[in-house]
Amino acid sequence: MRRGGAERLDPDEESPVSDFPWPQGERELAQVRAFNKKLAWLPRFKIRNRLTPRLIQALLRAGQLGGDGKLRQQGLTAERKIIDTVPVRIIRPRGKARGVVLDFHGGGWVIGNAQMNDNFNIAIVNTCDVAVVSVDYRLAVSTPIEGLLDDCLRATRGILNDAEFAGLPVVVVGESAGGHLAAATLLALKPSPQLLQRICGALLYYGVYDLTGTPSVRTAPADTLVLDGPGMVEALRLLTPDISDEQRRQPPLSPLYGDFSGLPPALLFAGDLDPLLDDTRLIAERWQHAASVEMYVLPECPHGFIHFPTATADHVLAYSRQWISARVASYSAKSAEISPALS
Repeated sequence: MRRGGAERLDPDEESPVSDFPWPQGERELAQVRAFNKKLAWLPRFKIRNRLTPRLIQALLRAGQLGGDGKLRQQGLTAERKIIDTVPVRIIRPRGKARGVVLDFHGGGWVIGNAQMNDNFNIAIVNTCDVAVVSVDYRLAVSTPIEGLLDDCLRATRGILNDAEFAGLPVVVVGESAGGHLAAATLLALKPSPQLLQRICGALLYYGVYDLTGTPSVRTAPADTLVLDGPGMVEALRLLTPDISDEQRRQPPLSPLYGDFSGLPPALLFAGDLDPLLDDTRLIAERWQHAASVEMYVLPECPHGFIHFPTATADHVLAYSRQWISARVASYSAKSAEISPALS
């Protein structure tokens, strides 16, 4: 795979089959570079320090006070609901929902909450006419990562069995640590194929799929943006204490090593400056033999790039919404074809 290219993989193909123009021209690439210069002055996120995540989490919650005003401006509301002991945040469209997006937030497993992606999720609700359910899983500052995995699986099973969403197609969306939790949840659902079949797509942004560290993590230089590259392997070990690397590689803890048969089509994004780049590249190579996979590597983009004020981020998010709508429409069309045959 060419470094710096926005590339796409199709099933049973060993190499990219087409390019996609992100960023669109030198002006947009210059915008990405200019923002990267600002990021270079900021401290890198470290999950090794337990005090810092608690402080960031407190600041996050303080900044969200009054946040429902954004929803009201769009004529929307959010409901907090408990699904099989797990809190979720549900944003419904103004009309009938055509599907469900199940959102797993990022934050290195140690910060974040279901409200933090409201801006993204409001756009998804309005554009795709779906309900968005964000999972408020426990955080690893006080809960072993197995507890986070259990929360996500419980919430997913609950939503798939919920009468309100009966028969609706589901797309899972995960970012960074949320990408890890989303992929792990899909693998954990394999013993329940009737539930897994309801999931028609997986949209994952720069996830973590090998908790021992892929090559790009193990060789990350000191000048990585956003993430603390050289400390990532140690951080992953602290996240999973008292077990060996061999145990860390066991799926679903490390989704990269799972069996992808039966999993839905996937859309994967990563920036080519992200230490986690190989996580996305390697999981795409495995996933594509089981289902259709689109993978895009964004030139000169760091970890977390969809949050940054660039045209590239806007294009990626717009394309993601189009993909969600297409997956929901495809599932609904197939269901309509099957229903008359069964009657």
